[in-house]
Amino acid sequence: MFQARRASFRCHLSPLNPDNNNGKLTSSPSSCSTSAPKKALTSTTDSTRLHLANLDRLLHKDSPPPPNGVKEREQTTSEKRGKSVLEGLNLARLWPDMKATEEMSPRHLKRLQRMLSKTAEYSPRNALGSRWREYHGSNDWKGMLDPLDENLRREVVRYGEFIQAAYHSFHSNPAMSEEGPPSHRHVALPDRYYRVTKSLYATSSINMPKWIDDVAPDLGWMTQRSSWIGYVAVCDDKREIARMGRRDIVISLRGTATCLEWAENMRAQLNDMPEEGQGKPKVECGFLSLFKTEGTHVPSLAESVIEEVKRLMEMYEGETLSITITGHSLGAALALLVANEITTRVPEVPSVAVFSFGGPKVGNKAFGDKITAQGVKVLRIVNSQDVITRVPGMFVSEELEQTIRNSKIGGVLDMFDDNTPLAYSHVGAELRVDTKMSPFLKPDADMACCHDLEAYLHLVDGFLASNCPFRANAKRSLARLMQDQSANVKKLYISKAKALSLNLERQGSFSMSGCLPSPS
Repeated sequence: MFQARRASFRCHLSPLNPDNNNGKLTSSPSSCSTSAPKKALTSTTDSTRLHLANLDRLLHKDSPPPPNGVKEREQTTSEKRGKSVLEGLNLARLWPDMKATEEMSPRHLKRLQRMLSKTAEYSPRNALGSRWREYHGSNDWKGMLDPLDENLRREVVRYGEFIQAAYHSFHSNPAMSEEGPPSHRHVALPDRYYRVTKSLYATSSINMPKWIDDVAPDLGWMTQRSSWIGYVAVCDDKREIARMGRRDIVISLRGTATCLEWAENMRAQLNDMPEEGQGKPKVECGFLSLFKTEGTHVPSLAESVIEEVKRLMEMYEGETLSITITGHSLGAALALLVANEITTRVPEVPSVAVFSFGGPKVGNKAFGDKITAQGVKVLRIVNSQDVITRVPGMFVSEELEQTIRNSKIGGVLDMFDDNTPLAYSHVGAELRVDTKMSPFLKPDADMACCHDLEAYLHLVDGFLASNCPFRANAKRSLARLMQDQSANVKKLYISKAKALSLNLERQGSFSMSGCLPSPS
């Protein structure tokens, strides 16, 4: 093939030869002359092999090391050499017209497979010991949020999973009997070291019009006034108590599910708290209604919580205790009311902390000041793309609102707080994540995805700091996120995940269909 070249053919410098920095040819031009065809064939073949080897190094194709004691067999044929080089080519880098999105590097493919195959693997549970009060907010988590402390990350995700257990338990049996008190409800806790001690119920003060049953008789539990909304659990394992440095009491509350709960969410005017009088702390009318209203066969949420907390404190008198209240969406709002009720009505109350996910604003600035003065520590986990965290009240970002308050016109907002029924304010420290930081979610994910609890836990698990990318060694499985938010996961990962899931199912380690859906 080389003898067929014309005598005027000259060798040119290959731009893919990074080792040739001085502009000279690897072999002399005379070697390409037709006067010495045999020499030209040998020289050109060597040059071609050199260029292919340089190309292989340029594309940085790593090959797995051979096992100990086994020497790699040398590939002698040119066919095998060509095949090994072509397998390492990323054609999208050489021809930009090709779609690079159709390719995925082996490293990212292996990472996707790892995150899909994980089911119950978590970050290491380090002993908190004497530092447990810091992780419970004694110093308002200063210096622990950005960058995010690895132990705090694990605690935040762990408390979020308590909320998922509440969602799953409710949706497994949402209906309540109207004939008598509700029967015992089983809750599959994600943490085997805890046991459920009491079920909690919320009742709406709104009566559904009777014509609703005639128009839509199949709504069933969606129109019931009282619904199971969460539970109280206590740590009952000596080793876990020693690891955490105290016995922990958890109050977990789910988000909105029934029609009447949605109706209560819409009652956005601020009402005075009953025991505070006029011109004092105010909270949203609908949240207060769900918190204080008694049902036909169940007590109010407020009374149930106070009764159970007092009972557990008497049972474990003399021990170091903590009370952790966690909730998502509506549950996050009710968590603040529960914390306020406990610190107001329970004497000598232990450390109380609130971990809220995607919570709306609950009350005015006076209510927030009251919560803070009572020693309640609040950590709000907020997705920047979640609009629920901006309502009710002024529909602006918290950063803008704080900037206005610190400016010369800040007094206008103070006047607004005192004289309007929608003067809401957030309370507590903030851990801010963003849907756009995830390499798996679309940057324009819809509102439901941005508010989804599983998406929140995915973002927290991958969060390192506000100026760092998603952490490469994230532990949380992607299976549930892939299943329930497939429309908001990048198509490349969805297609690869389907192929990977088939391989993993054959190995018996994973099943997409067996994964519980994200209830929120």
